[in-house]
Amino acid sequence: MFSEAWLLLAALALVVGLVAGRPGLTVLGALLAAAAGASWGANRWALHGVEYRRRLSERRAFAGETLTLELSVANRKLLPLSWLRIEDECPLELTVLDAELLPSPQPTTGYLTSLLSMRWFEQVRWRLRLRGDSRGYYQLGPAHLTSGDLFGLFHREATAEGRDTLIVYPRIYGMEALGLPAKEPFGDSRAAQQMLEDPSCTVGIRDYGAGDPLRRVHWKATARRQQLQVRVFEPTTHLQLLICLNVATLPNAWQGSIPELLEQAVSVAGSLASFGAEHKYEVGLVANGCWPLSDQPLRVLPGRSPYQLAHVLEALAAVSPMPTGRLADLLLKTSARLPWGATLAVVTAVVDDDLIEAMERLHAAGRRLVLFSLDGHAQGAVHEPPLRGLPFLCYRLASGPGEVPLRFAPMEVAA
Repeated sequence: MFSEAWLLLAALALVVGLVAGRPGLTVLGALLAAAAGASWGANRWALHGVEYRRRLSERRAFAGETLTLELSVANRKLLPLSWLRIEDECPLELTVLDAELLPSPQPTTGYLTSLLSMRWFEQVRWRLRLRGDSRGYYQLGPAHLTSGDLFGLFHREATAEGRDTLIVYPRIYGMEALGLPAKEPFGDSRAAQQMLEDPSCTVGIRDYGAGDPLRRVHWKATARRQQLQVRVFEPTTHLQLLICLNVATLPNAWQGSIPELLEQAVSVAGSLASFGAEHKYEVGLVANGCWPLSDQPLRVLPGRSPYQLAHVLEALAAVSPMPTGRLADLLLKTSARLPWGATLAVVTAVVDDDLIEAMERLHAAGRRLVLFSLDGHAQGAVHEPPLRGLPFLCYRLASGPGEVPLRFAPMEVAA
């Protein structure tokens, strides 16, 4: 409505009133000049010293969990704010329990709107509850600030570019809830031979033999017995689990995706990772997808870090329905970098001939393989299920499509 032209008009009315000797026009010009000038000056400094922040009680949460979002705004100047409007961008997939999201130009984002007035050097805080009902990476922000003068003649806008990321993990189920063996879902994990020894755990000594390295010599025992003695270390087995997830849910990428089936596959992969971390496996993950806003492949190398499970779940939260290649090719390429004692757990909603051929090649080479199939073949169908008779351990989804909790059933293996 108003601009700098109103100041020129007020000045013109004031000059004409003084020259023409018209007190009314002079007073009108003076009042208009004073109001417009004060409003213009207040608007110019309205957002100066205004700081807006948000803080999440947790940066990571499981699907269905509720967390607290604390919002705060501070006016760090002597000039009060007659009104301040805040429109903070928030994904529509997040449920705000204490407020309503208003529409925004972006179809997947809404505005978390607040309207308030502030005194000089005042800070205001308020809290809201958020719930992430589905897994994913969610960004809150930026926030758009709008303020102006008391009369509403002018307004000024600014954007607080700060963003906060919330990672919602997929739903996790226990092995019994999935219908899998609670102790050995990947088959017998006992190794045929002792592959490694733990040098930090000495279980005894023995006489020195040809080929024993000198670093194993126990010098104190040698001095006591007057004969070379070497340490005997506790044998250990190298347990490594690599989860291979297929993000494709239909035979061809151009056919699209089945969201419910993808979420089930991601939950199964997360449940296997949780079981592996609990039972001291070196857990890793590969998927034929990429990280959000990046072309980097979804890959978490196996490891024993205390945060390894969190890294795997973060990668699963980032899974999108756009495959970047065939799982069969990824499986053959990745297996070449793993030790022979590692277990490859393949989770897929599409079982095709290429995948079966790749797994049979790896099994023939001595790899330990387990297949978790979520394919769309119904139990009791007229045709023979294509997974029967495979030479490796195989589980197949026994519950109907979209049912929760999931239930798997073992398939027959070759003799």
